[in-house]
Amino acid sequence: MSKKYLYLFAVVIFFLISCNNNETVPRPKAYFRIDTPEKSYKTYSAECPFVFEMPDYAFIVKEKDEFCWFDIWFPENGATIYLTYKSVSNNLNAHVEDSHEFVYKHVVKADAIEETPYQNDSLAVYGMLYELKGNTASSIQFYLTDSATHFLRGSLYFDVRPNKDSLAPVIEFIREDIIHLIESFHWK
Repeated sequence: MSKKYLYLFAVVIFFLISCNNNETVPRPKAYFRIDTPEKSYKTYSAECPFVFEMPDYAFIVKEKDEFCWFDIWFPENGATIYLTYKSVSNNLNAHVEDSHEFVYKHVVKADAIEETPYQNDSLAVYGMLYELKGNTASSIQFYLTDSATHFLRGSLYFDVRPNKDSLAPVIEFIREDIIHLIESFHWK
């Protein structure tokens, strides 16, 4: 047998052996493409002592018995903004400190926490926006007050286990809605 035929035989045997390998190759994880609706807003004005604009694609869910405690639900994204209203009676610092503590309970999982103060003197609306980076249960929290009689706290949660990579586009999308809510907010 010549070297030419021996070489050809070895190549054929090699391909026959290598083709019978049934091992699976792991694939990297991928995420579904997220389509977001056009931004459009409607005014929320109910029995509560405040008014704000909220997205057309979100819904108010009132499940609590407390006065002006309700949720803004984003069904397409599995997200909810929980809103809690409290009246202020010489206890503003306690409400602010409670909000601060709720945010900083997430410091164990947070990569960073960014605080952005908000102030609108003409409408007497003051507050703080907290953005929690990383795999935290809540990625955005905020509070608004008039510093005298009203206090509103909000927090964004998702119906899924936190994953900063897959949730990032949705968090950014809803973040814009939260900022719009804060900027359109005023007391009655």
